[in-house]
Amino acid sequence: MHDFPGVYVAGHWRPSAGEVREVVSPATLQTIGHVVDGTADDVGAAVAAAREALGSKEWAGTSARERGELLGRLADALEARATAFGDLVSAEMGSPRSWASFGQVGTALGVLRTYERLAGDFCFEEIRRSALGGDVVVRQLPVGVVGAILPWNAPLFTAALKLAPALAAGCTVVLKPSPEAPLAISMLSELFDEIGLAPGVVNIVPGAVATGEALVADPGVDKISFTGSTAAGKRIAATCAADVRRVTLELGGKSAAIVLDDVKLDRRTVSGLLAGVMSNNGQVCVAQTRILAPRSRYDEIVEELAQAADRLVVGDPSDPATQVGPVISAEARSRITDQIAEAVEAGARVVTATGGEPGPGWYVRPTVLADVDNDMRLARQELFGPVAAVIAYDTVEEAITMANDSDYGLAGAVWSADPDRGYEVAAQLRVGSVSVNSSAPLDFGSPFGGFKQSGTGREGGPEAIASFVEPQTIIR
Repeated sequence: MHDFPGVYVAGHWRPSAGEVREVVSPATLQTIGHVVDGTADDVGAAVAAAREALGSKEWAGTSARERGELLGRLADALEARATAFGDLVSAEMGSPRSWASFGQVGTALGVLRTYERLAGDFCFEEIRRSALGGDVVVRQLPVGVVGAILPWNAPLFTAALKLAPALAAGCTVVLKPSPEAPLAISMLSELFDEIGLAPGVVNIVPGAVATGEALVADPGVDKISFTGSTAAGKRIAATCAADVRRVTLELGGKSAAIVLDDVKLDRRTVSGLLAGVMSNNGQVCVAQTRILAPRSRYDEIVEELAQAADRLVVGDPSDPATQVGPVISAEARSRITDQIAEAVEAGARVVTATGGEPGPGWYVRPTVLADVDNDMRLARQELFGPVAAVIAYDTVEEAITMANDSDYGLAGAVWSADPDRGYEVAAQLRVGSVSVNSSAPLDFGSPFGGFKQSGTGREGGPEAIASFVEPQTIIR
């Protein structure tokens, strides 16, 4: 049992008057830990601690290189306990244990190692020649106290995406983990203590919507960095706009993978296409759940995908052999199965096996749907489940138009025997990240984020550090 009976403020856990929340495994439906829903007073205390740390000599006096070294020590501490963190993430949100090692812990380590290097390379001060004569000093100052609101589907990775550039910039942070997956984030406090992080630099306040709203509304917060639903992101943006506060939003997606007619349907391609949909039980924001296939090869592609999906091992996420575990909740499972049924009623076909899901958890068997129309709700809304919609196209131009015909613009992929041809198509997609012959449109040292309703701002790379600083010009 993993119990965190309070909030982590100024370097220690303190009691909270908030309600105790049970954290339930989506695979076993058993309670695996407890946290407290932080109150508005808890949020205020955490923000005050972060504000005090921001101006302290212990933190404000650090150099960028020293902050990079601290991120390296944090990575070392996480790597030393990678097994424990992987086990906990797998238990609390159902990630297959094999995927938790890389997709959860491994990606967090990759981000921390990247910013260990980028912190020292980032230009925090430069001297320019003034157009009016004399010198101009341009400084990059930390934006201040950051409220970081995390999703449940990739808690460690998204925490690293926010913490690493914010700390590299010299900011202080209040982390608000998701109520569905707060345990691994709470356990990070042990690493902060281990590496000697100055008190108040990072604080943790678990909680649900009310806790997040208190953090967004707190006038002591200079910037909100949020990953989650588009609906919640709009409300956060409106609150921040009213106070003219900074905000970065990484929101939903309905990404498309375009399969060109020259593609080689070997094991690597088929498994890559499926990985783009089924990874983390289909619960990733960059999931390429719309697979656009040329009509000339449509039946072949559908058959290969269906057979491969039926071979995926569905089961207990703690079993190393499991490839697909449960979705996060009973409500999520109902939403997914309802949309599958709605699509079938509208003319789509389920081409994979049905039934036989293991119990007692919230499982959805990997599903491939053929004859999907791009106007169906299944093809328009983010589903967050192991469901692939295969949509036919006649020309490459039609495929590009179809891929761009979405309220979202987070990610995408192009599959082709000719990488140069794949690049030409990828460059025409109105999305933040595109991979060619891969299902992973993410690079830790490069910007990541979305067009349209997929968000504002970017995470990853030096661009993320730039989003946590305010330029100051001194003319002398």
